[in-house]
Amino acid sequence: MINGKKLNIAVIGAGASGIMSVIKLREMGQTNVQVFEKAQDIGGTWRDNRYPGIACDVPSHLYRFSFAPNPDWTRVCASGEEILRYLRRVYDERDVGRHVTFNAEVTEVHYLKGAWTLKTTGGTYGPFDVLITAMGILRFPTMPDIAGLASFEGTMFHTGRWRDDVSLEGKRVGIIGTGSTATQIVSAIVGKVGKLLLFQRTPQWIMRLPNTEISLEERERFRRDPELLEQHYQELGHEFNSKFAAAVVGQNPRVYEYMEQMCRENLETSVTDPVLREKLRPNYKVGCKRLVMSDTFYTAIQHSNAELVTDRIECVEAGGIRTVEGRLYEIDVLILATGYDAHSTLFPMKVTGRHGLTIEEAWKQANEAYLGVTIPGFPNFFMIGGPNSPIGNFSFLMTAERQCEYAISMIQFLATNPVVAVSPKLEAMRNFNESVKGQMSETVWASGCKSWYMDRNGNIASWPWTYEHFEQLMNHPDLAHFEQLDSTQA
Repeated sequence: MINGKKLNIAVIGAGASGIMSVIKLREMGQTNVQVFEKAQDIGGTWRDNRYPGIACDVPSHLYRFSFAPNPDWTRVCASGEEILRYLRRVYDERDVGRHVTFNAEVTEVHYLKGAWTLKTTGGTYGPFDVLITAMGILRFPTMPDIAGLASFEGTMFHTGRWRDDVSLEGKRVGIIGTGSTATQIVSAIVGKVGKLLLFQRTPQWIMRLPNTEISLEERERFRRDPELLEQHYQELGHEFNSKFAAAVVGQNPRVYEYMEQMCRENLETSVTDPVLREKLRPNYKVGCKRLVMSDTFYTAIQHSNAELVTDRIECVEAGGIRTVEGRLYEIDVLILATGYDAHSTLFPMKVTGRHGLTIEEAWKQANEAYLGVTIPGFPNFFMIGGPNSPIGNFSFLMTAERQCEYAISMIQFLATNPVVAVSPKLEAMRNFNESVKGQMSETVWASGCKSWYMDRNGNIASWPWTYEHFEQLMNHPDLAHFEQLDSTQA
């Protein structure tokens, strides 16, 4: 039952965050919700990424909606395919589909006289009282800046645009990149290809995480006892957030020392060739870059048909990759595991807020938001995964759900008060971002490496405090930090 007035609400994106938004909005009685999805299917990240070996690096039982427990995860860390099946099940069971318009990429959003209008590839929609962006963080593949890339005559593609029609069987396969994606692909394909060449610019610290199967007996116990399943979820969350997540932000030095020890021991004991071992040894602190979780990569890269290439790439030629040493590595298939632009956030969508303020103007110095959710000058505009959201330390579904609930709290305030719009005060955002910068020096991310967490100005775009602090702020919006506009001001 709704408490207050009905609002027209637009949601951009039908991935995990968009699905969650619809469900939570309906729970509070807001049913006039329309979701705009650029593709022809749901799933976001887990729809677009389908490379061999893809899996989440967060334990399965922690990577789910709090309101949709899943006793049937088959492994400690779920595959991308299994996560996509889970999202589709929740989507179908909760009848989210009746709210979704597919093949409607939002190209422009404009705020005028208290309402938002959306321009999409399928037409113009609005007015909407509230706009929620649930577009995901990793959407636009980063292409490497390598001379001659377009001259390659073999088959080439980015991992985020995987070619299902290309067989790798017996082929000479080159992979550029050594992050989580590359390590998963190497492990999955090394036994199938003729030759595997992994081109490494920067080695990664790898923590051994055995991705074992969850037994049928354990799954059956979870099915029989929902309370046991919920207890497991809570315990995993506490373990993950109070140990690993706290360690990388400098709040649990004992656990951080243990992480360092585990990563170093994994390298020392897993790689037998001392030359290869040193090539794989990073020169930065454990966790400065996103930690890679794998119990198979070191074995895979030592396979007889695998070669780690650490010489700098000079250029790509028609037949392969030439290094600065002058050697040509002949390749049939070139896979670009070069990640995503984590700081595109809202771009290339055109966003115009109050008094004609554009997002380009608001973010000309840096992408900034208040608590990662709202932006001054853009009323009733809520982001899931905005600037300085936790992207390197917690389960994304847990943090996205907390941010969604923050937005829900503000929407409930709009529905139950004579207020047309809310927008964070500029001072509140500036104070928050100054606090972020001050606290970031305490985290391992600021210890000297270059990572995809950093924006164009060298600012680290993540959350430098504990999960408990994040949860507290999300649970209790401070209305004193918001402008409250009536119909004459909006």
